[in-house]
Amino acid sequence: MHKNIRIAITGPESTGKTTLTEYLAAHFSGVAIPEFARIYLENLGRAYNYDDILHIAQQQILSEDRAAIESEIVFCDTELLVTKIWCDDKFGRCHSWITEELEERNYDLVLLCNTDMPWEPDPQREDPDRREYLMDLYRKQIVNYYDNVIEICGDGEDRLNLACSVVSEFLKSNS
Repeated sequence: MHKNIRIAITGPESTGKTTLTEYLAAHFSGVAIPEFARIYLENLGRAYNYDDILHIAQQQILSEDRAAIESEIVFCDTELLVTKIWCDDKFGRCHSWITEELEERNYDLVLLCNTDMPWEPDPQREDPDRREYLMDLYRKQIVNYYDNVIEICGDGEDRLNLACSVVSEFLKSNS
């Protein structure tokens, strides 16, 4: 088995995480791990509950770990801080499995997507008026779990180019 690189793309909703994940995976010939919550919620057929978030978190990690077995570079569309903040915000508490796993999980690089791009409506998105509040939560909490965070700003190609440059520099310095 070879050493792989895991890069997490995180941040509040509608900050371009999916687009960025797919772009970076294609650009660097890596694997993109989709956001399991999106797939799960599209097929749920009811309002989600507290326990659904635990299931989502566990499946997200399982998908990521499976991909990392065979791939040299894995780009993860979200990570456990997303589920922690979501759970805390919606239910006022978080599953201990999520917080314990978050304490243990490591990424080689974490890209925190800023809210400086336009909100895009989507049936699964809930908080267009709370983006800055949520961004503040990410900035405050992310330092408790990761020390290798780069904030990604800009819109459109500027955002993609910045992220690409950050990942390129990271890969060069770690080769």
